[in-house]
Amino acid sequence: MPRYPEEVIEEVRSRSDIVDVIQRYVQLKKKGSSYFGLCPFHNEKSPSFSVSRDKQMFYCFGCGAGGNVFTFLMNYENLTFPEAVQELAKECGITLPEHEETREDRARNKRRERMFLLQKEAATFYYSMLRTKDGERALAYFRKRGLSDETINKFGLGASDVYGKNLRKYLSSKGFTNEEMRDSGLIKYSEARGFEDRFFNRAMFPIMDAQKRVCGFGGRVMGDGEPKYLNSPETEIFDKGTILYGMHIARRTRRDYFILCEGYMDVISMHQAGFDNTVASLGTALTQKNALALKRYRKNIYLSYDSDGAGVKAALRAIGIFNSIGVPTKVINMRPYKDPDEFIKALGAEEYEKRIEEAENSFMYSIRMHEGEFDLKDPGGKTEFQKYMAGRVLEFEEEIERNNYISALCDKYNISIDSFRTLVAHEAAKGVSERSATKIDMGTERSIDDKPKKERMNAKTGMLQSERLLLSWIAGSSSIYSQLKEYLSPNDFCEGIHKEVAEYIFSEREAGKDPDPAALVDKYQEASDQKDIARIFHTEEALKAESDREKAITETLIKIKKATIERENEAMDPGDPGLFKKKIEDRKFMEKLEKIRINL
Repeated sequence: MPRYPEEVIEEVRSRSDIVDVIQRYVQLKKKGSSYFGLCPFHNEKSPSFSVSRDKQMFYCFGCGAGGNVFTFLMNYENLTFPEAVQELAKECGITLPEHEETREDRARNKRRERMFLLQKEAATFYYSMLRTKDGERALAYFRKRGLSDETINKFGLGASDVYGKNLRKYLSSKGFTNEEMRDSGLIKYSEARGFEDRFFNRAMFPIMDAQKRVCGFGGRVMGDGEPKYLNSPETEIFDKGTILYGMHIARRTRRDYFILCEGYMDVISMHQAGFDNTVASLGTALTQKNALALKRYRKNIYLSYDSDGAGVKAALRAIGIFNSIGVPTKVINMRPYKDPDEFIKALGAEEYEKRIEEAENSFMYSIRMHEGEFDLKDPGGKTEFQKYMAGRVLEFEEEIERNNYISALCDKYNISIDSFRTLVAHEAAKGVSERSATKIDMGTERSIDDKPKKERMNAKTGMLQSERLLLSWIAGSSSIYSQLKEYLSPNDFCEGIHKEVAEYIFSEREAGKDPDPAALVDKYQEASDQKDIARIFHTEEALKAESDREKAITETLIKIKKATIERENEAMDPGDPGLFKKKIEDRKFMEKLEKIRINL
C-alpha cells in the first residue's frame, strides 16, 4: 500500500469537510455547534452520533466509534487508510504523488494476486467438471431448477468431483504450492488424511466480489450429505460479512432498487427472469457490513425473503439493520409460494413485477408480523396491541412522519385517530419518565448488559473521565490553558493515550497554536486509539448542562492533582526523610489550588 507524505495527507484532510462527507451517508441535524444523527456503526433509535465541523471529528456517545474523515471512510466503506486518502483526493481534485512500493507492499500484493489467480483456476476446474461424469448430478440439479446454459455460463456454475481428489492435483499442475492451496481454503490438511479437497460431490457456485474477481465458493451437496450448503472459510480475500452474492452484476443495474434474497438459487433464478438487481448474503444472516455495502449505491431495498417463519424472522432482523443506517425498505409478498424461485416458476416475471409494485412498507409489515402475538378478540389483548403500536410510532423523530403512520395504522386497524393520538402522547410521556429514572452518564460508554452504575463508575473510570474533561477544556480554550498551566503538566495524566494527548495539547499551546484533533488522529493507526482521541475531544459535548463550569474546572483540576500527589507519595520509600517534607509542600500546594478561580 502507498505511503503518502504527511503534508499531502493534511492537505486532503483539510480540504475534505467532515460534515459534507458524512452527510452523504448519514442524515444529520444541526444542534448547537455540532451535527447529530443515527450512528451507522450500531443499532440505535435516538441520535447519539455527533459530527463537529470545528474539530473535524465524529464521535458516537453510544458505541464509542470516533475519529476524523479518513477514519469514517475506512470504517464505513471498509477501506484501507491509503484508499481513503485516494478517495477523498479524487473528490478534492488533488493529484497524489507517485509512490514506490515497499518490499512488504510488493509481497502482500503478490500474495493477493496469487490468491485471486488460484480461485480463478479453481472456478475453471469446477466449471469443466460440470460436463464430465463427476458433474452429472450437479448438471441435472441445475437443469431441474430450470437454469439455461446461458445462465450457467453467466454465473460460472460448476461441480466438484465425487470423491474430492482432483482439485489439488489440478492446482499443483498450475504451479500452486501446498501452502497457497491451504491458505485459499479450498484444500484442507489433517495429520490423519493429509491434504484433501474441501469440496466434493457438490454443485459449485463461484462467489465474486464487486470487481468480478472469484474470491470463494459455495457448494450444495448432491444427495443426503451434511451440511447441505458449505461455503469457503474466510481468507485474506474472502469476508462473508461484506460480500453479497450477485453484486458483481447487480451493481450495474439500471433499476433504482436492489432486491435482497436469501440464497444463491434465488439470485440466479431472479437474474434469469430479468431481475438483474438481485443479491443475497452468504449463508448467514444479513450483516451491517452487507447493509452498508448496499447503501453505497443509494438505491432502495426490497426484501424478498422466504415466506416461512424463518424468512419472516430474517426479514424483521434485516429491517432493523437497514433502519439503523437510514435505509428505507419494503417487503415483497410471495405467498402462497415460499421463495422468489418458486414464485417465478409458478406465476412468471410479470406477476412478480406486480408484487414489487405492491410491496409493503417495512414498518407496516413489522406491525402486521407482530399482530399475531396479541389476542385481538379480547379487549385487553386489543389494548396491549394498540399500546405496542403507539410505542413503535415513537420510533419516528419527524412529527410529520409520525402523523402519517398514525393515520395509516388507524385506517388499517379501524382505530379512532383522536384516541390513538392520546395513547401515543401517553406512551411518549411514560418513555421520558423511564429514561429519566435510568439516565445514563453520556461520558461513559453504555454497557451491553447494563451493569449497575456503582460497578461501572469505579474509581479508575471516574478518574479517566476527569482527565478527559480537563483535556477537552484546555484543548478548546487558550484562556483555560493559560490559567491552568502553572498547576498542571502532561505528567498529571495517566500513561498511554491520555498522557500523549496532553503532551500534544501542551506543545501546541506553547507554540501559540490551537490543537487540531483531526490531525492528531492521523498519527495513530490503531482504531482503539482513534476512538479514545475522539472521545477525549467530545467529552465536554456530553456535559454542556453543567451549571457552574468554572467551579467544575477547578474541582476537576484538584481531583487530578490529588491523584498525582498520591501516586508520587506511594512511589517513595516510607522511610525516606524527604517524604515528610514533601507532604507539607503538597498540603500547601493543595490549599493554594483550592483558592484559585477560573475566569471564563
